[in-house]
Amino acid sequence: MKRFLDILISVLAIILLSPLLIIVALAVKAASAGPIFFRQQRMGKNFRPFYIYKFRTMVKDAPKLGTAITFGDDPRITRLGRFLRKTKIDELPQLFNVLKGEMSLVGPRPEVPRYVEIFRDDYAVILQVRPGITDLASIKYRDEAAVLGQAENPEEEYIKHVLPEKIRYAKEYVNNASLFLDIKIIIQTLLKLVSDKIPISPRQASGRRAL
Repeated sequence: MKRFLDILISVLAIILLSPLLIIVALAVKAASAGPIFFRQQRMGKNFRPFYIYKFRTMVKDAPKLGTAITFGDDPRITRLGRFLRKTKIDELPQLFNVLKGEMSLVGPRPEVPRYVEIFRDDYAVILQVRPGITDLASIKYRDEAAVLGQAENPEEEYIKHVLPEKIRYAKEYVNNASLFLDIKIIIQTLLKLVSDKIPISPRQASGRRAL
């Protein structure tokens, strides 16, 4: 049922959002040199790597100019890119990852292989399910880049504090996965895009006690 709904909703979303997707694609191409889409290898279900799609929000060859994470006023992010990131429009091409079966609409956010290897035992649990476009951690860390931007060493902060917390949320999802929980997360994600004042916790989202 989950896979059927992933396909149905993603197809409908792509059709309905096609005018926006075209406009954004043209804007990205016109705003700066480089491809329209950004591809980055992430770890999928059962440790199968795949390439995630996003609208490009950074300068050409950005991965060669810094770390795998972005933070604060990262100079690699373009002016248009900041808007796309803030509104999460840059994530819309992941609907095609969903159609390909690499991702689900809801599930633990896919991580880059390097960070997965650091917490491989945890990801052995998490990657029993397809990674998703949104999850509990996505709502919690709506402004992850801003949080990391306040750290003296953003990558160290991510590995030691942010990622372990995201892993905890991911395990909470895997242990309580249900269609009802998926619907609640989708609704809360949409609400969060409208207002950053809505609190979120694993207990609130799942209706169960957090691990």
